[in-house]
Amino acid sequence: MKTIYVAGKYRGKSENEVYENIHHARTEALKLWEQSWCVITPHLNSAFMDGMNDAAKFLEGGLELVRRSDAIYLLKGWQSSQGAIAEHNLAVSLGKEVFYE
Repeated sequence: MKTIYVAGKYRGKSENEVYENIHHARTEALKLWEQSWCVITPHLNSAFMDGMNDAAKFLEGGLELVRRSDAIYLLKGWQSSQGAIAEHNLAVSLGKEVFYE
């Protein structure tokens, strides 16, 4: 089974917007599981942990998971997330399969 990393906007202007971003990632992750991917969804891994750890650690952890994945799946609006941009750029530089919602 191949692994795929879900990348997209996490942060928001409100807690509700963060919730919506997490819910969106979860919805897309379920679709990928149904397509027989092993899905890594960082939105769920660190949900509502803002301020509990250095944001740079979360980003570096995400980049490490991209390195270990076979592919990356970018959610709509990923271009507005500095983290997702970095994850996309790393995946492309490593020759990973790239899918866009």
